[in-house]
Amino acid sequence: MLRPETTRFAPSPTGALHLGHAYAALLGHAAARDTGGCFLVRMEDLDQERCQARYETAILEDLAWLGLRWDSPVRRQSERLDLYRAALESLTAQGLLYPCFCTRGDIAREIGAMTAAPQGPDGPVYPGTCRQLTPVERRARLAVGAAHALRLDIARAVERLHGTELCFEETGRGPAGESGLIVAQPALLGDLVLGRKDLGVSYHLAVVVDDADQAVSLVTRGDDLFSAAHVQRLLQALLGLPAPRYRHHALIRDAEGRRLAKRERAETLATLRATGVTPKEIRRQLGLG
Repeated sequence: MLRPETTRFAPSPTGALHLGHAYAALLGHAAARDTGGCFLVRMEDLDQERCQARYETAILEDLAWLGLRWDSPVRRQSERLDLYRAALESLTAQGLLYPCFCTRGDIAREIGAMTAAPQGPDGPVYPGTCRQLTPVERRARLAVGAAHALRLDIARAVERLHGTELCFEETGRGPAGESGLIVAQPALLGDLVLGRKDLGVSYHLAVVVDDADQAVSLVTRGDDLFSAAHVQRLLQALLGLPAPRYRHHALIRDAEGRRLAKRERAETLATLRATGVTPKEIRRQLGLG
């Protein structure tokens, strides 16, 4: 007998949904319904400059048009900042965060000057410039109000595990076909930003806190986020949170092989609906009919 799964669809209300979003939402909904579980909708709206209420309304209309139903009220990250701050405070108390005063330009110049910049799955990662500052230097910059973000000292965080090997279960496929029990490699992404003044907290920290708080048991999402599971597994361990299973899937691409994206003005579900396309045809087009 299949165990009931709690899944979630968590878009950012910064634009309209396209076929890639529909695919992710339909897969998550099916995983919940096929096991007698729960399907949740969460708005990842931390970026208040770009997120808009009209996009949230449009997203929910699109999901309803696709025939999806969610089992509890829509959760919004912007309403949960206290939980994220508590997580940041926990990591700070463990001595795992440090202030980073680098701008994007600073980081680009630092990487450009290196003969062998540290590399992650998506390119160069933060070279650790501000990690090398002394406590006196940090206090001096903070005392004058220098703008800064909070980065996770990944090496120190891994040391905190005292040799414990972290794993996560992949029930789908990673971009290179990864499946089954995966040994987490959190250092892949370097010293990630977990807190910043403009957004409060980063995606990685917020999603880990939310998934645990909502008892999400199966995370379904595109394989472009496969590498994120490595650092998220570390954060779960550091914060004493349960680890969900993951089901990553291939991205939907256009005729030229490019991934669908809002910034590339991918055709929206609203546009397809206006031209008479039906939810059944959407499912068939996505190979889910």
